Amino acid sequence: MFVIISLLLAAACLLPAAGKLTGQPRMRESAAHFGIPWPRYRLIGAAELAAAAGILTGLWWHPLGAAAAAGMALLLLGAIITHRKAADSVKEMVPALAGLVLTLAYLVIAFTG
Repeated sequence: MFVIISLLLAAACLLPAAGKLTGQPRMRESAAHFGIPWPRYRLIGAAELAAAAGILTGLWWHPLGAAAAAGMALLLLGAIITHRKAADSVKEMVPALAGLVLTLAYLVIAFTG
């Protein structure tokens, strides 16, 4: 179960990271919508990429995976707060909320498994 959750969470980190780091138009629109300068928004992509790497490394060294997941949880909480400040609907927050649930599931399994 831990391997499956790890792979799902890594993918959930990599997909938005790729969009941000490659400058996809949808990501540029999101940055503008949130009022975040593009260079700073791309840093979020770098953090997501680092989280994915840490989570995958966590398959062999659990403390690093747990630290990466904790960082991802903070990043996702920030995303949810940013969505709320932008008066976005719950539908627009679903990816961040789902990512947070997956991250919390990873942390629960990492600390109890």
